[in-house]
Amino acid sequence: MPLDTEDGAKALQLITSRYDAREWRKKIEKTLSLPPKGMEDEVQRKIFLHLKLELQAYKSRRADAPAWVVGGYGTKEVIDRAKLRPTEIDPAMTQDQVAFLGEDPGSEVDQAWWEDMLVKWFEEPEEEVDETEASGEEGEDDEEEKDGKDEKDEKDEKDEKDGSDTAASDSDTSEATKKST
Repeated sequence: MPLDTEDGAKALQLITSRYDAREWRKKIEKTLSLPPKGMEDEVQRKIFLHLKLELQAYKSRRADAPAWVVGGYGTKEVIDRAKLRPTEIDPAMTQDQVAFLGEDPGSEVDQAWWEDMLVKWFEEPEEEVDETEASGEEGEDDEEEKDGKDEKDEKDEKDEKDGSDTAASDSDTSEATKKST
């Protein structure tokens, strides 16, 4: 279950406001390394992806893990540019949608909140299944597997026959080309 709109906004505020605090830099880099699908809101996902791409450090043809420019003037410039020209993020983006960037999310965003946010980022909701449905489905799956094996064996035999025919036709073709030359 990806981050809801409120937690997504806090995560983006954390990235864009605490980048100069040494204790948050590694956490911000870790957050930037996460996949964008962890944000539920499409606008926040686009903002996150923009920050992720713009803050990524240049690496020349090396197989190193990605690194980010977090802290200093470079980070401030990317954030200010996103706030002043939101159309760089997405042509339909407005300044109201990026107004919260750069604001501190508050004292409730601490180490414990950040760890919970990481869990939510990757958490998948479990589907509830009735016990009767689960036991009935197991029996059906076994039968399907048996049928699948039989069909697979037949298909393999047919492919072998087709392969030998193809090989024979290939040799006929090569002989015909030799005669014509």
